[in-house]
Amino acid sequence: MENLLALLIVVALVVALVGGAIAIYNRLVFLNNNTDKAFANIDVLLKQRADEIPNLIEVVKQHTGFEQSVLEKLTKLRTDFLNATQSDEKVAIANETAGALKTVFAVSENYPELQSSQAFNNLQNRVSGIEDAIADRRELFNETVALYNTGIQEFPNVIFAGMLRYNKRNFLQITEQEKVYNGVKF
Repeated sequence: MENLLALLIVVALVVALVGGAIAIYNRLVFLNNNTDKAFANIDVLLKQRADEIPNLIEVVKQHTGFEQSVLEKLTKLRTDFLNATQSDEKVAIANETAGALKTVFAVSENYPELQSSQAFNNLQNRVSGIEDAIADRRELFNETVALYNTGIQEFPNVIFAGMLRYNKRNFLQITEQEKVYNGVKF
């Protein structure tokens, strides 16, 4: 009778441990997939923004004297984004691209001829609309990344996350220019 009781206790412990391991694994997979889905939703917008960059550069190039280094940086960022395969790499490039686009629009104020160009204004409005949509989705994406990062760092999840090679993910950042409203930095 004692052997049967001991065997039942051992079986119950094994079942509990296996069940717990399965629950942790499933939660980590859920968090990973949810983060991938949130990035896929925002990646569409980032690609649309990248697709507008050649048009913007072409319009700006028509106006002589515009800072060539800004355009070259934007071209390189677009190429890097389109060649990137990892979401964290795309997020880092997207963060840098947002700043470069803000620079282009800020510097364009020094070129009245460019400011009066209908093609430039249309592109600026299109990119601004995309930026607004990115900002709307950024909150959801960053919340998903925060849950994922917390989930892979909790104990005992951290053990399974290491075995699954799940690493901390990057947030989609707000640019320094976006933190300024009417001359006041937030």
